[in-house]
Amino acid sequence: MNLPNRLTVLRFLLTAIFVWAVFSHLHFGNTLALVLFCAAGVTDILDGRIARQRGLITNFGILMDPLADKILICSAFIVLVERHVTTLLPAAFHLGDLTFRPKVEAWMVVIIVARELAITGLRLLAASKNVVLAAENYGKHKTLSQIVAIIALLVLDAYREWWPWLQDALKGWVPAFALVALWVTVVLTTTSGMLYLWRNRALYLNDV
Repeated sequence: MNLPNRLTVLRFLLTAIFVWAVFSHLHFGNTLALVLFCAAGVTDILDGRIARQRGLITNFGILMDPLADKILICSAFIVLVERHVTTLLPAAFHLGDLTFRPKVEAWMVVIIVARELAITGLRLLAASKNVVLAAENYGKHKTLSQIVAIIALLVLDAYREWWPWLQDALKGWVPAFALVALWVTVVLTTTSGMLYLWRNRALYLNDV
């Protein structure tokens, strides 16, 4: 197994440990979860780059690399829903008399997971017709927004385990940033999915 494929397999393993860390109740469990998610994200960057630079692209990598990405992202959002419902509410911030809490709602995750399943199904349909669907900028921006949102939400839970002076520095803006990042990713996920399905509608409408 070459290096990029090992990194892909490592991302599966890091995802499993990340999920465990979120619910581990360790003293620094939130910080550990944050580190593990970031490490998994780094493997995503490295495996594709190394595979292209060294000409190590394989069928295993073509199949498993995007699958590992989707499992990582979807797992993160799902465990955040469970966490915010049963164990830990995220910190709130106040805007005048209004109180906002950047909480991951179940309907948000349904949109995110449904989008990934729909696009994966469309690509499988395209592959069966010997059509290659290229990634679009909207999709790339969506992925980036998802990663930023997850990291911001994990920081929101983790910073309360850090030094008091760092907590004071972060609590003024991290909750607001996490809320904005969460809504941006919901909007981009919805928009990119609808645009992708519409632009490639001939693939599935021709068979209706």
